[in-house]
Amino acid sequence: MAKFKEVRAAMAKQGVDALVLTNPINVSYVSDFSGDESGLVVTQNEAALVTDSRFIEVAKSEVHEADVLMHTKGLLPFMGALVDKYGAKKVGFESAYMTFFDYDTLRKNTKAELVQTWHLVEQIREIKSPDEVELIQKAIDIAQAGYEHVLKTIKPGMTERAVATDLDFFMRGLGATAVSFETIVASGYRSALPHGFADDKVIEDGDVITLDWGAIYKGYMSDLTRTFAIGTPNPKIDEIYKYVFQANRELAASMKPGVLGKELQATAHRAIDAAGYKDYFGHGAGHGIGRDIHEGPGAWGPYWETPILAGNVVTDEPGIYLPGIGGVRIEDDIQITADGHKQLSITAPAELLHI
Repeated sequence: MAKFKEVRAAMAKQGVDALVLTNPINVSYVSDFSGDESGLVVTQNEAALVTDSRFIEVAKSEVHEADVLMHTKGLLPFMGALVDKYGAKKVGFESAYMTFFDYDTLRKNTKAELVQTWHLVEQIREIKSPDEVELIQKAIDIAQAGYEHVLKTIKPGMTERAVATDLDFFMRGLGATAVSFETIVASGYRSALPHGFADDKVIEDGDVITLDWGAIYKGYMSDLTRTFAIGTPNPKIDEIYKYVFQANRELAASMKPGVLGKELQATAHRAIDAAGYKDYFGHGAGHGIGRDIHEGPGAWGPYWETPILAGNVVTDEPGIYLPGIGGVRIEDDIQITADGHKQLSITAPAELLHI
């Protein structure tokens, strides 16, 4: 009941007496339902998981703290009628997720006032329980084993796509249900692309490789990046690796409850900016992970003035990207604890690995 209790408390703060959830991640998080294309209605006294005939038996076996109801003529019309049945007057919806078409469908099927909510369940998800951290750690362990596999098997002549495909299937063999996102394998000049998803480029001797990957284990995700070289790369790569490693370690050391997103970003930039590479590090220095690959809190945009808190699990990912030469990124997963932090991933080597 803990999750429903937290959701109801958040609803009261946002002034709604019912909440309609349609984001599959939030529906699953609150109700323990593993399917998709379903919804959850919560009031202060009732809760119902609404699904269709494909998932009804699964839902009955998984959902124990809400009624399980089946619709036959459309999810949103059914949910609209349901909030009316519950007597709700102000119904919150996920404004950052629901499309206008879905909003309009819901509006036409309820007498209640629809109220935008933002980050209601997502904010609850930011604080991980010990059980959740354990699942994230398992996802990290699988990903790290995958990295060791890559180091043993990668060689010149392979394509980036072949490396990514092999890694993905290897992790599935270790218990991953899926990958956290499309695996990034960027080699040579392509490593200067921060999100250079694997393509058919052939890996050559002397290429630097940026590998950004993650595994999903029982719904929880890991997110890691390592940079290494096949043979001897451009000497500039060895140089910038040291600055990125320094930034990565300084950022990790600064992580403790109360530190603002903008302070994390400034810390990540300190060593890189001092070395003259300020203009070659343009992305956020980290983000939360959990049920989703990018969730709060973080070191960018909406979280600029937001402190990290005990129970957050966040990434630490500075980088330098030199067009035409290559790039370096080092990314770790960090748990924020009551008195500081705990690194959940194995620390990258201080020197660029040449294999």
